[in-house]
Amino acid sequence: MGINAFTKTGNTITFTANVAAPTPVQCSSSTLGGNQYRIINNGSVTVFLGYGTTSSDASNNAVVVSSTGAAFPLLPNTDEILTFVPNAYFTGITSSGNAVIYITPGDGL
Repeated sequence: MGINAFTKTGNTITFTANVAAPTPVQCSSSTLGGNQYRIINNGSVTVFLGYGTTSSDASNNAVVVSSTGAAFPLLPNTDEILTFVPNAYFTGITSSGNAVIYITPGDGL
């Protein structure tokens, strides 16, 4: 059984995460139920990714985690393929500095 390469299923979104999380952006897939995303942190700081089914959920989840929290930490200069809800909203916050984030919906590894 082979492993499928990542296949893009929608447009890439981008935002700049900083100490005040920007307005969330929706990342839509052209496939029914598409819920995998290639996420690139093109910065030199950790980004705490907020995500959710609504813009409000993404904003509420974008917090710098100190002991527990819903945000997903993206280490500097990383490229991850992660699974979230289909057509999710994303934003991000940092404890200092800025980082450009790119998110592409798709399928595969």
